[in-house]
This record gives sequence, C-alpha cells and structure tokens, in this order.
Amino acid sequence: MAAGVLFGVPAGLALAVAGTTLGAVLAFALGRSLGREALQPRLKGKVLAAVDRRLTEQGFRSMLLLRLVPGVPFQAINLAAAFSGVRLWPYTAATALGVLPGTAAYVTAGASASSPTSPAFLISAAVMVGLTLVTFVSMRGAQPAAVPAPVGEAV
Repeated sequence: MAAGVLFGVPAGLALAVAGTTLGAVLAFALGRSLGREALQPRLKGKVLAAVDRRLTEQGFRSMLLLRLVPGVPFQAINLAAAFSGVRLWPYTAATALGVLPGTAAYVTAGASASSPTSPAFLISAAVMVGLTLVTFVSMRGAQPAAVPAPVGEAV
C-alpha cells in the first residue's frame, strides 16, 4: 500500500513487485547457500520427497501456483524452493508473476486511498477481501492428516 501512496500505481507496482521478488531471490540464495545436500537425507519421507520432486520437475508451474494462492507462508515457500531442485530463473519468474495480482490490489488501494469511494479503491478493496476469504476457506477445508496408531497398540 505504501508503494501506491508514495509512487502511484505504475511505479509503485513495479517497485513493489521488484522488491518482493528480490527479497524472495535473496532468501532462496541464502537457503541454497546453507546446502541442499544437508537436507537431502531428510527427504526420505513421502511428503517431503513428493514436494521436492514436484518443485524439481515442475518448478515454474509449482512456484506460480504457490505464489498465487493467498495465505501460503511466503518465507516457507522460499526455503522449500531453495532446498528443492527448482532452478533460479523459473523460481524468479514464477515469483514475480505470482505476486503480481495481490500486489496490484494493495498498491492500487494505497494509490486511491485518498478517495475511498472511487472505483479503483473499491475494486482493490474487494480483491483484498476476496483473497482473504479464499485463504480462510482453503485453511478451513484443509483437514489434518490422520496419524495411524503404531502397530500393536490399542486405539
């Protein structure tokens, strides 16, 4: 929102997306520098191995979907990608494209905040509310995985 207030929509959007993408790339680089090899032995679990395989084989598509879905922890995605086999350029491009819709809504709201009855402000506010609702609905619909009782123990 601050980018919209300070720079308007075009420049504010460009700066906000660039800053978000740069921050994500720096976090990715930091995670990579810590060493994928150090985490590799822990990727024996089915879930971790599946995430690693998906990000490695379909890096751009997977990252784009993760960035578009609201409510997914941004830093967790950065580190998961860093420890997967996703390449830097697909990661960077998917991040920049994936943050664009939400960032555009926030920047537009900031740029038009002085006239809260304007169509630009109302539409951007509606998009933000919609993204929030999608987050809550998706969180509510997520069921924790059932943990089977160890063999030989009564439930």
